[in-house]
Amino acid sequence: MQPLISVIIPAWNGEKYIAECINSIRRQDFAHEIIVIDDISTDRTAQIAKEMNCRVIINDVHKGQVAGKNTGIREAKGDYWLTIDQDDMLTDGALRTLYNEMQKTGAKIIMAQLKDFCSPDTPEQKNFCKREPFYGILTGSTLFKKEVLDIVGDFREDIITGDVIDLTTRLEKVGIAITKFEFVSCDRRIHNANYGRTNQKDEYKDYAKVLRERLNAS
Repeated sequence: MQPLISVIIPAWNGEKYIAECINSIRRQDFAHEIIVIDDISTDRTAQIAKEMNCRVIINDVHKGQVAGKNTGIREAKGDYWLTIDQDDMLTDGALRTLYNEMQKTGAKIIMAQLKDFCSPDTPEQKNFCKREPFYGILTGSTLFKKEVLDIVGDFREDIITGDVIDLTTRLEKVGIAITKFEFVSCDRRIHNANYGRTNQKDEYKDYAKVLRERLNAS
């Protein structure tokens, strides 16, 4: 019997793109469940996800994207999980490729690459797209064995970025590595309301905070 991968989408006011994200997961040739954590959207995000037969959990108060990840991971039924942003899309065959690479290497965490694309509705954002595939973002690229966060704890909810640095520091302490391989698993949409673009100032503060903590701990 094929194992189950839980795909978690933290969502907030994502009605414009979330159907494309969900469809990219539905096309996967691997057993999966889709869990959408809706952070009290004021648009049709939750309704669209329900109509597309996703499991939808609606927060009772606004909690933020990282808390959405933690909620989804706790609710996941699969032995493996991956998170993806509401406006991005998995490439065809991504789940199977990630799973097969994990079995091949024996890794507990496997990280592929993302590739930027300019959203057709915001062509003026094309200059913000990276030209080549890249590593370094967990969402959409990284498959985890469910047991990993049982060992090192949840994602920190007091930061909105710097999650890779923070998680890597905690993983190093328990001897778990993130294994990278050359494969594009996620098409990352660049548009004028990207989470990273609209929260850039807070992201810089969080990176600095996490880096200081890492240096102090070394």
